[in-house]
Amino acid sequence: MSNLTTDNPVALQTLMNETIFANGFDFQLTQEAVSKAKDTEYIAVGIPSADHLTQSVADGTIRSGYSGREENNNEMEVLGGEFIYQGSKDQGILFILRYEEYPYFSPAALDAFEKTIGALKLKKETVAVVNLANAHNPNDFKRIMQFFQPTKIILLGVEPASLNLPPIEHNSYMKGRIATVFNTFSFEEMFADINKKKLFWNEFKTFIVS
Repeated sequence: MSNLTTDNPVALQTLMNETIFANGFDFQLTQEAVSKAKDTEYIAVGIPSADHLTQSVADGTIRSGYSGREENNNEMEVLGGEFIYQGSKDQGILFILRYEEYPYFSPAALDAFEKTIGALKLKKETVAVVNLANAHNPNDFKRIMQFFQPTKIILLGVEPASLNLPPIEHNSYMKGRIATVFNTFSFEEMFADINKKKLFWNEFKTFIVS
């Protein structure tokens, strides 16, 4: 892990404090789980196979691009402001995503997300999640800081450069006066590479509890 300090005027003007979290999602595969999973880009315990999802979409059980579970999660969505997001801003923890196909997480990533924050005694109702692929949401770091007022920001597969932030290595931090930005992989990248999952978890739990 490495810390990054910056002279970037946008980052300095909008950033502010420090810290990160820990993991609880289980990607340890049993032989049974491996044998049951077919034709998937990634495999995670408890995630249905691609064939199953495709059939569910064809049957009308799941709308293309969205799971029924994802729709239920949208009950936590906060509308009517400058940003559309899920959860709460109160704890100052903000997850930033960029999913074109889903309103928030993919079904597999949602499961991993819940297990991860749950291992650190957090709930999805008490952290904020914003998807910058939503056309309503400004891709402007200063406005993100002003609206959410976070102290801990987690970029899940979102390139810092897309927010005009300085380069931040994966699983590293950029500390500002108010917030610390933790740049890490998307859950899909972690599904495909267990080493990336381990690197993420080791830093994330430290970040959140510090």
